[in-house]
Amino acid sequence: MNQNIDNDDDVFTGKEHTPLRPDAFEKSTEEKIEIIQQHFHQIMETLGMDMTDDSLKDSPKRVAKMYVNEIFGGLLPENNPRISTFSNKYKYRQMLVEKDITVYSFCEHHFLPIIGRAHVAYISNGEVIGLSKINRVVDYYAKRPQVQERLTMQVVDALKKALGTNDVACIIEAKHLCVNCRGIKDTASSTTTAELSGLFRTNPITRQEFLHYVGNRSNLD
Repeated sequence: MNQNIDNDDDVFTGKEHTPLRPDAFEKSTEEKIEIIQQHFHQIMETLGMDMTDDSLKDSPKRVAKMYVNEIFGGLLPENNPRISTFSNKYKYRQMLVEKDITVYSFCEHHFLPIIGRAHVAYISNGEVIGLSKINRVVDYYAKRPQVQERLTMQVVDALKKALGTNDVACIIEAKHLCVNCRGIKDTASSTTTAELSGLFRTNPITRQEFLHYVGNRSNLD
């Protein structure tokens, strides 16, 4: 079975979803790139950069294309990954854990990188998912201006809907460059967030098994 991880009615509603205006999808990709290019050109000029310099003159366009198509590509509905699920014919009833999924996002407060890893697990309720789709779900939601707490919840919510089970968990461990390279400039600190649902929340044995697999010995125990 193939399906999108969310639909147009609920993908950006509720406290766990990315805050966007109702007209967020009215402009085309090309229009967004053109507008961002103009504004970024003005930012660079305001900073005193010589925009006639060969090294700088194309930077606004490069940044605009990067913003729209790459690092914020999770704001484009067409990038919504289609989830392929399959009947669990081999009757595997234990948890499946996908560890060390790369997380590369940008904080919505300072637009600086969030870099880390996600650990995702689920217990099949009759359907299983292609392994790479778990990585794609994480990547899709990471490629937005984000806060780590919301990202963690979005991953779990998307997989619960796709798999038809509440037994899903996600832990994200990440460094925030808004903490590491500005403000307090604490280069050693990192942030851990967790969203545990179904048996991962209600059953201590299931929760501890998951934490054992991902090597997490935090107070989530």
